[in-house]
Amino acid sequence: MPVGLSEPEVLLPIAGVRWGVAVAGIKYADRNDLALMEIAQGAATAAVYTRNAFCAAPVTLARQHGSATATRYLLVNSGNANAGTGAPGMKAALESCAAAADVAGCNIEEVLPFSTGVIGELLPAGKIRNALPRAYADLSADNWLKAARAVMTTDILAKGVSRQIEIAGKTVTITGITKGSGMIRPDMATMLAFVATDAEVEPVLLQRLLQQAVDGSFNSITVDGDTSTNDACVLVASAQAGIAFASETDAGYAELAVAVTEVLQWLAQAVVRDGEGATKFVTIDVQGGGDEAECRQVAYTVAHSPLVKTALFASDPNWGRILAAVGRAGIDSLDVDKIAIYLGQVRIVLDGGVDVLYTEAAGQAVMDEEEITIRIDLGRGSAQAQIWTTDLSYDYVKINAEYRS
Repeated sequence: MPVGLSEPEVLLPIAGVRWGVAVAGIKYADRNDLALMEIAQGAATAAVYTRNAFCAAPVTLARQHGSATATRYLLVNSGNANAGTGAPGMKAALESCAAAADVAGCNIEEVLPFSTGVIGELLPAGKIRNALPRAYADLSADNWLKAARAVMTTDILAKGVSRQIEIAGKTVTITGITKGSGMIRPDMATMLAFVATDAEVEPVLLQRLLQQAVDGSFNSITVDGDTSTNDACVLVASAQAGIAFASETDAGYAELAVAVTEVLQWLAQAVVRDGEGATKFVTIDVQGGGDEAECRQVAYTVAHSPLVKTALFASDPNWGRILAAVGRAGIDSLDVDKIAIYLGQVRIVLDGGVDVLYTEAAGQAVMDEEEITIRIDLGRGSAQAQIWTTDLSYDYVKINAEYRS
């Protein structure tokens, strides 16, 4: 089961945003696998996408449509990634957008497509076309949780969260959902994430807000080190709350930015907590670096070490694996005698070797926990970085060995 995570009981509606879902039968016969988000006119939409060179057809098309005009609809399917499908895949994505535009009565460029599932299989656009009238008829402001369930693949739980803050006497609501469990080391966002607020935010500012929030959330997680072909994160500002922001210096904008970042961080950590086969939620906190980049380099080297990850799964305080990963992270002029490494509050490495006060029992007590922090002080500056990851279990291998079964 996911580590310290449960499915949300309720997700707050966002004025100006509605979701509808339907069974398209893309991979499964009896579950909702198609979701349609309707965005009110006058809203602003920002998005970030995967940097994988083999990006999926829907990613390419969403980029094109998003830069051409205002967005009115997001069309999301699970069960098929429509990646690695060449020109036929692009044709299928276009046909799906055209079908949504026909049902909704909008221009095709106002529809952004998103897909998740198996790579290398052509998207069945006909099934999407047939299901779209049902998804459109289902549109409701209260369907966030239904949408979160519809976009799941290997996820165990639907993942979503809502926040409300008061700005200048106005209540501002933020709600977001995400899906993702494996093939997670985003290079922009996560597998798929959709977040909306009822505040009004100028489009260029909204894009900047999203990128900054993503860097501290979805760009700071890893399950297995694999960046997906389909990663996408969308932020909608529906302009319904009666408060507007055009500049970072506007009163209340800082509070909005913090709240949006908190929502994205919660969603990103939920992806890790629901990581395929995960039994541990691990924070890797690197401090004392020369700059943030080298702190992140060390953190990801530790997080991606199969030996560290399997030791975490075994609850084995094999601190030598952490030390070795730090040493091979490729940091120039690293003085190992200045490095300190901690499991929780227990210092395990000091002065180039094991701390003389360390005991195996103290390390074991930390490793027995479901949530673990590995803290590394490089002793060479004031920079720091934090990422979140999982262990590597038998179930991860089983899930991915049987993924196409």
